[in-house]
Amino acid sequence: MSYEKVKQAKETIIGTKQAVKAMKKGLVKEVYIALDIEERIIELARTTAQENNVSINYVESKVDLGKACGLRLAASVVAITV
Repeated sequence: MSYEKVKQAKETIIGTKQAVKAMKKGLVKEVYIALDIEERIIELARTTAQENNVSINYVESKVDLGKACGLRLAASVVAITV
């Protein structure tokens, strides 16, 4: 499952703004996007990933994605670095 891969990742970048910046710099190999967030946030992360040839993975829950990163809060976008 996708959450497991996030849990096992050595380095992650949490948050849309930070993930988008890292994708533009070529530092990201995969991005995880929660489907239960606003469309405008999904679109920004999705477009940036496509433009930079980053693999996109979708997960159902921003709360579960945050937990997979060890957070008590939700995470809408998580990037796994190269």
